[in-house]
Amino acid sequence: MLFLLKGEFEAGFEQDGQTREHAQLAQSLGVRKLIIVVNKMDDPSCKWNVDRWNEIKEGLTPFLHKTGYKDEDLYWVPISGLTGDNMKDRLPKGHTCKWYDGPSLCELLDTLPLNNGDPNGPIRIPVLDKMRDRGVMLFGKVESGTVHMGSKISIMPNNIPCQVGNVYDGKSEAVKHAKPGENVMLRLLQLEDED
Repeated sequence: MLFLLKGEFEAGFEQDGQTREHAQLAQSLGVRKLIIVVNKMDDPSCKWNVDRWNEIKEGLTPFLHKTGYKDEDLYWVPISGLTGDNMKDRLPKGHTCKWYDGPSLCELLDTLPLNNGDPNGPIRIPVLDKMRDRGVMLFGKVESGTVHMGSKISIMPNNIPCQVGNVYDGKSEAVKHAKPGENVMLRLLQLEDED
């Protein structure tokens, strides 16, 4: 989410700003499509001005390209969170934002193509929680790869090797493997709790 007021976008986009950090984090987590929502377009300092829209778009696009996103991966939407303009419903004809004729934010979310992870790719399971129960148990969702009972994996970012003892589905029933999109619980062997 970007904020439109003078200074807000600039603060988020500076060297240590959250806009940069969020884009880099999304790319590193495998997010392939990015919706850039430019908020506060109704503010009296802007009033749905196309010049401010272009300033933000031209400032952010080169950085997103360097991060690894292509133009076809980026979706831009102007909104007003305060009034709800262009969030659920498209901007009506005759609205002060005559330069934008694209979908509303909700329409875009509903039509965005889903990218299922590659079942043959490297195993990538962001850890959501852990507990100790006759070994280390990790909870997460398979984003890439297929995890099998007996798989040798590494816990990142410290590259700690371990082995999958058991794979459980979202209902805590033992299964032989889990593919992208599935919630899993893994019992890991050769791993300490603090790792």
